[in-house]
Amino acid sequence: MFKWDNNHHPINNSRLIDMLLGSGGRLEEITRETQRVFNEIRKPVEAGPEKTRRTIKEGIWSPISTKFTAPDNKNIGFEVEDDNIFPNWKKELDREYARLKELNTTAVSVTDFGARGDGRTDSTAAFTKAFGSGGNVVFVPEGVYVVRGLKLPSWTRLIGAGTGKTIIRLHEKAPKRRTLLANRNPFKGNSHISVEGLTLDWNVERLPVHTKTASGNNLSSCLTFAKVRFGWVKDVDAINPGLHCFDISSSFYSYAGDGTKAKGGSSFIWLDRVTGSGFGDDGVTTHHSDHIFISNSHFRDPSGRSHRAGFANSNGFEIDDGSTNVWLADNSSSRCFGGVEIKAHDTSSAASGVHISGHLSVNDNRAFNFRHIGHHHPGDAESRSAFNISAQKLVAIHPVRSELYRNSSPRALVVSGYRNVAVNQFLFAGDPGYDYKNQPVASIQFRAQNVALANGHIQGFGSCSTDLSVATGQKNVRHVLLRNIISRNSSPMGIDCGQDVSSIKMENMIRLE
Repeated sequence: MFKWDNNHHPINNSRLIDMLLGSGGRLEEITRETQRVFNEIRKPVEAGPEKTRRTIKEGIWSPISTKFTAPDNKNIGFEVEDDNIFPNWKKELDREYARLKELNTTAVSVTDFGARGDGRTDSTAAFTKAFGSGGNVVFVPEGVYVVRGLKLPSWTRLIGAGTGKTIIRLHEKAPKRRTLLANRNPFKGNSHISVEGLTLDWNVERLPVHTKTASGNNLSSCLTFAKVRFGWVKDVDAINPGLHCFDISSSFYSYAGDGTKAKGGSSFIWLDRVTGSGFGDDGVTTHHSDHIFISNSHFRDPSGRSHRAGFANSNGFEIDDGSTNVWLADNSSSRCFGGVEIKAHDTSSAASGVHISGHLSVNDNRAFNFRHIGHHHPGDAESRSAFNISAQKLVAIHPVRSELYRNSSPRALVVSGYRNVAVNQFLFAGDPGYDYKNQPVASIQFRAQNVALANGHIQGFGSCSTDLSVATGQKNVRHVLLRNIISRNSSPMGIDCGQDVSSIKMENMIRLE
């Protein structure tokens, strides 16, 4: 079985993905090809009727919520420079980062205010004094700094000596609900905050071994940006958080129903070269926020301890409730429940307008999982928000069963309930010696519509039932395009078309032994 050690550096992701796909030097061409495939299957967003009655739970959350309509994205909106791809709005992020560097002229060290990197001294007060009211570049020299939770004001750069060298650790007596690093005012909001070159240790070892590690909402994480406009996290490692390594969020999560989103989301945030492990829920997650860019990052080996044992929906990358205009580029994940999950809870709007360019999933249970919970089955209300995902250069290596979620069968890809989904240039590689227990490799199911899989290879899933399961039928999957897909030494059936083959358009499907 293919395994990945703990020393993988995500800066190598782009090269590894290109090597596995055989697509080096073709990034702009592939992206234009993805745009054409997306245009071919895309239909305009039609949200459908609003609910006439709210549940009690939805009514409770409604005061902190607002109406939400999924953006009707027609163009992916990309720019390519050499081997790098960016959303076209990254220029605004770059301009604001230049402003932050230009205006932050006061540089201080936390040691000047009494902080000690000895792994014992409580340095919370020293950090707070160094931050002041904002406007400072705050350096943290090499060492282990113990704090009870830090609040970053606007217009602040927090810079360490590098991951593994500068470590900020949560105090032994900090409560479970404490976030290690957050913006100072999640209600009024903050802007222009950058965290760079350090390790964040939530210190889960301070809690009893068998307790759940999270306390609700967006608390109990290593880093939370809540209602932050213009934020950067670069070269930061986050370990063993009770909930998330990085949470790009609203002030509160909201569950006021599909067609709503929380007020006070974050916007224009870039996470680059961030890593994490041991997380109780997800490595990085986004909620009710927009214009988020996550690149060259890697998450592995969650603990799943914020969930009940055996039911841990712990993903490396989770793009969740009400998130829009989110870009993922050249990331990787290993041994998570989901490598990348784009989703929503049943009482929230789905993430929409999400674009992936390059992801390497190794030994995740469900490498790529796109779903709107509670809007799947014929008796469910159709999702009003689950629209528009484009993905390219996806690599799933040896998906396997996981103790995180014991009843979940391994899959390279699942699409449920989403409409307008284009996946172009992919490799799904199974372990020929692994028992996949007669399950499909990839599934398009539960009312998904307008879905395309193009230019891909599937191999090594000999013990699966079928390479592609497309669950067509009344009130189920409709309008699927399968194009230029090669199945090599894989399952005995290439495609299970369900009840209505007329809903599937197939072009150049090849099986090789």
